[in-house]
Amino acid sequence: MLDATAGTTTRWELYRVLSEPSRLRLLALAAEEELAIGELAVLLGESQPNVSRHIAPLKAAGLVISRKQGTRALVRIAEAASADPVVADALASGRALCEADGSLARIVDVLKERDAVARDFFAQPQSGRPAPEPLDANAAYVAALARLLPNRELAVDAGTGDGALLDILAPAFDRVIAVDRSEVQLDRARTRVVARAFANVKLLKSELGAAELREHVGPGADVVFASRLLHHAPRPVDLVRQLARLTRPGGAIVVIDYARHDDEAMRDEADLWLGFEADELRRIAKEADLDDADVVRLPSAWCGRGKDSHLPWQVLIARSKKQERRESP
Repeated sequence: MLDATAGTTTRWELYRVLSEPSRLRLLALAAEEELAIGELAVLLGESQPNVSRHIAPLKAAGLVISRKQGTRALVRIAEAASADPVVADALASGRALCEADGSLARIVDVLKERDAVARDFFAQPQSGRPAPEPLDANAAYVAALARLLPNRELAVDAGTGDGALLDILAPAFDRVIAVDRSEVQLDRARTRVVARAFANVKLLKSELGAAELREHVGPGADVVFASRLLHHAPRPVDLVRQLARLTRPGGAIVVIDYARHDDEAMRDEADLWLGFEADELRRIAKEADLDDADVVRLPSAWCGRGKDSHLPWQVLIARSKKQERRESP
């Protein structure tokens, strides 16, 4: 049973909290997806202050968890809440209310709207972008070091963008598939590939979950990289699951992204998430059915010279399970 709940809430107070239909709907939506207060307001057709007012007693009762992401507050159901039979019954009632008013089905639209932010941003024509600098001797050092890797037949660069990571991957792996869903971004990567004469790189326009990409990957990649991609994902765990499906059994997933920060200006770069806590990345890896997840903070001197060089960077490294994976629907 829910610890009546983690504080001073008694059982009768729990019944009182769950007696309001708006709170039941909020609870059901928060159980379905972690949502911002603004998104909940849209789904429920209420003002944000009203939504916040209803969330407060749910939070006080330990039924939902709220976390800050810059100026946004995100709400999800507490992990232990649904184990309580009273709360489980309230969830069923709230879900029925949300199915009746259509708010549950509209969560899909909320996620699509999140995705459209990044999709539209990266589809914009790129002007004034400098051509790639000449490749320096580091490529030779990478090629030499790569001979120590036990498996380096195929790497996938997910969300390749301008292809900057290809300067490392192409000298290290026998084959590289660089995939992006934006033709604008692939044109930038193509300029790099031609300038570098990377004969072992295949550029592919595709969604990460597309069957065409899976066909090109075949039995699976030795390593799948996603550099600064996760913070654009509407549901980060879904993206990591897609990365995992591209690896061979026992293959590695390497996700380079930001640690938690509060720079709201990065939303102008289509950032949906202002970084991730290390524990959050480990939880995402676990939910994606990955093993041996490790998160390493990167020194600031390694974070380049771009608009995001002032942010804290980290890398998640995890492995696909060694046994054959069952295909997900």
